[in-house]
Amino acid sequence: MANTSTSSVQGSDATDTAETAELARGYRKTRRGYVTSDKMDKTIVVEVEDRVKHPLYGKVIRRTSKVKAHDEAGTAGIGDLVIISETRPLSATKRWRLVEILEKAK
Repeated sequence: MANTSTSSVQGSDATDTAETAELARGYRKTRRGYVTSDKMDKTIVVEVEDRVKHPLYGKVIRRTSKVKAHDEAGTAGIGDLVIISETRPLSATKRWRLVEILEKAK
């Protein structure tokens, strides 16, 4: 009677493995920004805004940086609001991947 079946536990092994793999890699950063260039093949340039507090005076300052992101389908255009996610290095300067287009440019 001490011998119990583990068949009910085996069904959740696949989800446990996926969760542990995600935790082992760490959480990937996601950013929102506007597309400033789409002239390259499968690559977009996204301007990401970061708000930081000045260390001495306390004023909130807007800092922007431009990052290159991979757009496999080539669907994003200039002026689109997009979400990008950090990924493995895809080229010398490309470390981000397009996740979703939130709003198309008018």
